[in-house]
Amino acid sequence: MISVDASEETREHYVRNIIAMWRAATPEQMQRGRTWYCTAHDLASLITNGDARTGAGVIAALSANKSWSENSRLARQAYETGVPSGHFQDALTKVAKIMAGADPAEVLPMERKTGMFFRCIADPSDPDAVVIDRHAHDVAVGDTYGQRDRGLGSARRYALLAHCYREAALRLGELPSTVQSVTWVVHTERIAGTSTRGPRRAP
Repeated sequence: MISVDASEETREHYVRNIIAMWRAATPEQMQRGRTWYCTAHDLASLITNGDARTGAGVIAALSANKSWSENSRLARQAYETGVPSGHFQDALTKVAKIMAGADPAEVLPMERKTGMFFRCIADPSDPDAVVIDRHAHDVAVGDTYGQRDRGLGSARRYALLAHCYREAALRLGELPSTVQSVTWVVHTERIAGTSTRGPRRAP
């Protein structure tokens, strides 16, 4: 795992890795990355008849270890049936609370991936939110970890990488979430079909 006490030199290396991946994007990858969270926002609104914030909370709560297609299916199913299913009990409990009217920001871990995923979907123009998943980690550190532990459960390690994405975004004149989603598209397509990739996740 990378050190949570990264030097300024190491942080700069991570920022440059992110920017290099951004610049490697094809026009088609750039377009898909730029619109990813807007598309997810539209889905969140659609499944809740216009309540994108609640829909985003449900999608985010059901996102852990699920492909985007499965994540979307479970969120739709939860609203269609009124009963969340297909996930660990902790996630289902969170979904039930959100569907019952609880504010997702009071239910989800807001400084970690799930909470940030909610923020990016609920408001794709959020100037600060950035999702750090395994692919975002690997882009920044410049190494595909495969099944190795990245230690993203550490708040300090998550914050370190989030800071690097925000710095890269500042230099590029983009939103952090846009930089993350574009580089996510490039990276996942590069490793597609390799033994290190595993199931495709949502950004």
